[in-house]
Amino acid sequence: MMVMKKSSSSFFSSRRVLWFGWKLVIALSVSLCLMALIRLRQYSQPETSSSSSYRLSRSRSRIHSPHLEDSAKIAFLFLARRDLPLDFLWGDFFENADAAHFSIYIHSEPGFVFDDSTTRSSFFYNRQLTNTIKVSWGEASMIQAERLLLDAALEDPANQRFVLLSDSCVPLYNFTYVYSYLMSSSSKSFVDSFHDKKEGRYNPKMSNVIPRNKWRKGSQWFTLTKRHAEVVVDDDVVFPAFKKFCRRRPAVDPSKGKENIKLQKQHNCIPDEHYLPTLFAMSELELELERRTVTYTQWNESASGMETKSWHPVTFGYTNVGPEQIKRIQDIKQIYYETELRTELCIINSTSVPCFLFARKFSRAAAMRLLSEGVTGPFDPTRLLSSSLH
Repeated sequence: MMVMKKSSSSFFSSRRVLWFGWKLVIALSVSLCLMALIRLRQYSQPETSSSSSYRLSRSRSRIHSPHLEDSAKIAFLFLARRDLPLDFLWGDFFENADAAHFSIYIHSEPGFVFDDSTTRSSFFYNRQLTNTIKVSWGEASMIQAERLLLDAALEDPANQRFVLLSDSCVPLYNFTYVYSYLMSSSSKSFVDSFHDKKEGRYNPKMSNVIPRNKWRKGSQWFTLTKRHAEVVVDDDVVFPAFKKFCRRRPAVDPSKGKENIKLQKQHNCIPDEHYLPTLFAMSELELELERRTVTYTQWNESASGMETKSWHPVTFGYTNVGPEQIKRIQDIKQIYYETELRTELCIINSTSVPCFLFARKFSRAAAMRLLSEGVTGPFDPTRLLSSSLH
């Protein structure tokens, strides 16, 4: 009888050990599964937007080689309709520069080549991009062209500043001054950015991607640091939203008759005036910006308060770019933003500086006068002669 009790006790004890072992295995398995699901969720869950904070994905990886300060370049990015009508002035500008301190990239119409038959300056030979697109004002293609320029310039690790210029832009100083100014700006980019509560270009249909409080307006003519140039090129969130929801309203076409009434009800938006400042607001990078452009534009104020065809930048001619007019632009040391009641002081390293390094829009005659007066460097009269040959 005693033997049977001992055997029974031993049997139940074994069952308890076996049951405890199974419970331990099950618990460990469940824990491992939960950990695996958590890790999988972390890696696979897409990033979502929020009205207070939005970080854009940085999909591309680039090799960042350490660079010496004296080898850093400024990438001059020319956004041209076809050729560069003021190439003789820019040729003089680059002639008086250290070739190791700059690079040139041009987005022109597809198929256009810069060579001795299309430009007066050898600095522009074969500087056109190979993957250009047809650009239309008021369309997202303008933004895409800017992104293509930045993408090409980022291929050169020495490029540390990226300046966007139009085919009617002129320099207001020589290269040495421009280089010193931009390289002294530390890690900040120059991007015109402000709130404009009066304009109605924000499209509510983009609110699931771009909240209204992140909507900004500003000049498209930027100067970016390398880090900020990469943000623009790597953007795969804001740009698609602009392509879909930010488009210029078609102009009135008399041949379309009553159809114009329907067309004029379409939402009106000018992508290049909103994309960059909105992108940096979305990226929480506004504190890293000098919220101003370094390119001066004088607007036709006859259309103040209206958004019509007459609201365009003034084109400077020969008679209104004399020394006094140029000095007036060079003496501007602050910019007032009426919509924000904000005065932007132009300061670099605690020192007051001129706000503008470049200006637009300049005619060929106006550019010739700047050249003759030695704005970009010592005057060489043969350059004026060569400019009249084409």
